[in-house]
Amino acid sequence: MNLTYFLFFLAILFGTLIITYWASQREKTTRQFYVMSSGLTGMQNGLAIAGDFISAASFLGVTGSIALNGFDGFIYALGFLGSFLPLFFLIAEPVRNLGQYTIGDVIYFRFPEARIRLLTSMSTMLVSMLYMIPQLVAAGLVIRFLLHVPYHLSVLIIGTLMVIYVVFGGMMATSWIQIVKTILLLSGAFLMVLILLSRFHWNVLAIVEQIPEKSPLSDRFFRPGQLFAHPVDALSLHLSLIAGTAALPHILVRFYTVKDRLAVRQSVLASIWLIGLFYLMTLILGFGVVLLVGTSPLVAMDPSGNLAAPLLADALGGDFFAAFISAVAFATVLAVVTGLVVTATTSFAHDIYNHFLKKGKATEPQQLKAAKMAALIIGTFAIGLSLCMQNMNATFLVSLTFSVAAAMHLPLLILTLYWKRFNSTGAVSGMIAGFAASFICVLLGPAVMDPDHGLIPHPAIVPLEYPGILSIPAAFLAAAAGAWLSKPHSDDARFRLLRFQSHTGIRLEPKDF
Repeated sequence: MNLTYFLFFLAILFGTLIITYWASQREKTTRQFYVMSSGLTGMQNGLAIAGDFISAASFLGVTGSIALNGFDGFIYALGFLGSFLPLFFLIAEPVRNLGQYTIGDVIYFRFPEARIRLLTSMSTMLVSMLYMIPQLVAAGLVIRFLLHVPYHLSVLIIGTLMVIYVVFGGMMATSWIQIVKTILLLSGAFLMVLILLSRFHWNVLAIVEQIPEKSPLSDRFFRPGQLFAHPVDALSLHLSLIAGTAALPHILVRFYTVKDRLAVRQSVLASIWLIGLFYLMTLILGFGVVLLVGTSPLVAMDPSGNLAAPLLADALGGDFFAAFISAVAFATVLAVVTGLVVTATTSFAHDIYNHFLKKGKATEPQQLKAAKMAALIIGTFAIGLSLCMQNMNATFLVSLTFSVAAAMHLPLLILTLYWKRFNSTGAVSGMIAGFAASFICVLLGPAVMDPDHGLIPHPAIVPLEYPGILSIPAAFLAAAAGAWLSKPHSDDARFRLLRFQSHTGIRLEPKDF
């Protein structure tokens, strides 16, 4: 085991545990556990959203994708960043103004039916779990390589830590871990960019000019078509990323951690700038990997390219700097999986336990106990699945996560907030159809069906790794058809109240409309 790497990982571990202990001393109520009593400022929440959003896949994967696939690898960053436009203009403020803790609150506001809250909560936990597992799998593989710790032990360590953070620290510990992680990640990436540019005398054009000479792609490095052979694939990926990211529950729940809609706007704007700056740096870092590391050594170390950033850090600053960047990647994994666990936990304790099982009559101590038990169970279940999926294609789970989130949640939110004719039948139809379409498309796609390396040794029937171009329209059509073909079970007064409160944040009663 490399002692330098181990010491940096140990520093991250102790730092996050200190934050958790500090948070546990201040967490006394369910509101503090769920959303830390809306105590974050807009800038702090923007940092936390960036921490929730920039996963290890973004830091490690995008850099490696650019190095291996040319400028086309940047398409992931563009899709992720573009997802904040519908989030900012259509979803963020209404979600904050209508709900208290979860997406289920928003949908229940329009359709006060127990089945709607239950189904929305189950979809929230499903998406969180699907996203959690590949993060744990990837983290286990990276830590195994960097520290030479067995995969199973790596997953157990990370999984145990995420459960501790949520059980003892709740949203407060999760938020501050994400804030610290974002500062460390941006600082580390910025330092890498500065060192890289200094190697080339601060001449970006010199870097761009040398890329074709060093890359196996040669002049094709900056041409489209290296990542996807057909434009439909690229369009489908963009649609999946934009729609899926804007509907991820662990991103939406962050809008409850600020006090008002002005802070929501500040949060989104701050996160857009931070995430945009980060992805711009990943582009430069991807170029640096080609020039200073080389694609052949990168592929020899890891064919997926996920070790691009640590290898570049080693080339720029030696073992010490590489250890720091790897420890930041470790903190990135911890922050993201902790955010996913607290989101799933809140949804279970608030929507299912309190409102569905206890009919809204559970006491605060009961809700807090249920939330902590849920965190323990969900975390244990995620660890167990991750231990069994070491050799499974993580692309399958990531594809399914974004497809399910985009198809189940985005049509539900958009139609609930903006379509007067929409009803509960349409909501249920859209969610079920969205999940079914996503699951079938991914199951029949290249992530699962491949003659050589697939789970099913057969040519793919649906030739799209990200089937958003099929599943998202199918979910919208099913939701609209369900609403039109059923009785107009829509409450005009409640919809008018929803429109008023979603835009103003002023809480009134349906009788006033």
